[in-house]
Amino acid sequence: MYRRVHEALMLSSPISYFDVFKESKHQNFFESQEAIKSLCNYLQELKKGMENLDENQLKDEFFKLLQIMLWGNKCDLAISPDQSVPQTSSPLASLEDLKPFIVVNNTDYLWSLLIKRKKMSQETFSATRVDFIMDNAGFELVADLVMADFLLASKLVTEIHFHGKSIPWFVSDTNKNDMDWLIKQLKAANIKCMSECGVNWEHYLKHTWIYQDHMFWTLPHEYCTMAQVAPDLYAELQKSNLILFKGDLNYRKLVADRKWEFTVPFHQALNGFHPAPLCSLRTVKTGVQVGLEPGQGEQLALSDPNWMTSGKYGIFQFDGSV
Repeated sequence: MYRRVHEALMLSSPISYFDVFKESKHQNFFESQEAIKSLCNYLQELKKGMENLDENQLKDEFFKLLQIMLWGNKCDLAISPDQSVPQTSSPLASLEDLKPFIVVNNTDYLWSLLIKRKKMSQETFSATRVDFIMDNAGFELVADLVMADFLLASKLVTEIHFHGKSIPWFVSDTNKNDMDWLIKQLKAANIKCMSECGVNWEHYLKHTWIYQDHMFWTLPHEYCTMAQVAPDLYAELQKSNLILFKGDLNYRKLVADRKWEFTVPFHQALNGFHPAPLCSLRTVKTGVQVGLEPGQGEQLALSDPNWMTSGKYGIFQFDGSV
């Protein structure tokens, strides 16, 4: 459907490059201003004291920003296209209350991988690359960029690659125009912490961050076919040290959208898709889930029959060696 919409526009000059979902994405950004201000301010204050953080404090901050990335994934206009789902309050204030809703939490693996590489790179001067397979624009994109900024400032990572969509997709998915527009808005903000983020991120996009898109992300293939269907993209992802897959659709494509038993291991459901260590960050919105403990899925269904479609529950699901 989304490819058909794109095709219709491409054949209709002079509106060939018009994004029919642009207004919805912009609305989500403007309605989330307070949360964005809070997050930008938190990042700027955090960076000022970054040098004084010990390893445990750095780990705590990393986990906080991971959770903000996760819960930012609720802002999905493809689920409710007729209404924006803004993040209206400070995202930091509710993190403790939301912890019980994380049904798979492999964040310790992410920390172990990155801190080990940081220590190794200090001795060998080797690079550490993280790839973001992005999902929604608006507040969720801000949360992703805040994490990318933190990873560089903390020297946990030396290289960031963002993978967006090449055409307007699933209403709120991020493309290059969305990223450029958001950074322009932040730069123009009359709130210092937001404009600082905008200026910094524009600089990073020119010098440190790499934005890429590939047609594969908007084709119907499950990811286990990527090595055959898009060998150039698979080879690119193999250069990464950690790939973060954002959102529900990426998860469905990772596990081939099958009706798996809840207890099937994530590694098995990936069906040979192992370009590099990877982690899915996703609020659960469709009826696909693997890697749960025995009885966990059934228990969740008893306490909340809609747990798989409400977006109320989240996962950090990791696959790879640490």
